[in-house]
Amino acid sequence: MDTGRKAALLRLLAEKSFRTSETRLSAGATSDYYIDCRTTTLTAEGGRLTGLLILDLLREKQLSPHAVGGLTLGADPVISNVVAASAWLAAGTPGATLIDGFLVRKEQKVHGAGRRIEGFCEPDAPVVIVDDACTSGASIVTAICAAREAGMCIIGVVCLVEREEANGRFAVEGAVQGAPFHHIFSASEVRETYLSLREK
Repeated sequence: MDTGRKAALLRLLAEKSFRTSETRLSAGATSDYYIDCRTTTLTAEGGRLTGLLILDLLREKQLSPHAVGGLTLGADPVISNVVAASAWLAAGTPGATLIDGFLVRKEQKVHGAGRRIEGFCEPDAPVVIVDDACTSGASIVTAICAAREAGMCIIGVVCLVEREEANGRFAVEGAVQGAPFHHIFSASEVRETYLSLREK
């Protein structure tokens, strides 16, 4: 993984996405810090780095998905940036592999085509589930279940920041049934960078 890109994205997450304050998490527990990765992944540079680093990780781990996808809303900018980065890197390279994307709705659409998954959806295709953060793992597990119900083959899970909650990792690893679960950063790495920047 490109260390320069990784250091730059870690700094952006610390500057834009990390705050020390008591916060109620989606699972109901409280925490003394909050990470909103979207304030980074929705910036031009943060998004670019996110897409490139996830592609770096997929290459390192020898994962070759046809698509990446996840539960709307946190996963949306991650997916879009990975898809765009794959196209950018493939430009002018004959035979280069492109990675498509798909979004999983929280509930099945009740009008129109009635789809739960928007975008790429091909039975038996290898896919990787992505998300911006993993706390309880509920969003990732929901996306795993929806992709599997659609007949896709999940070959891995990647989150940008893992909050290192034991129950979250346990839930994801149980749902993904043997496929690897990776993160780009741990929450402690983001916290340490945030604190070091505050000391300067």
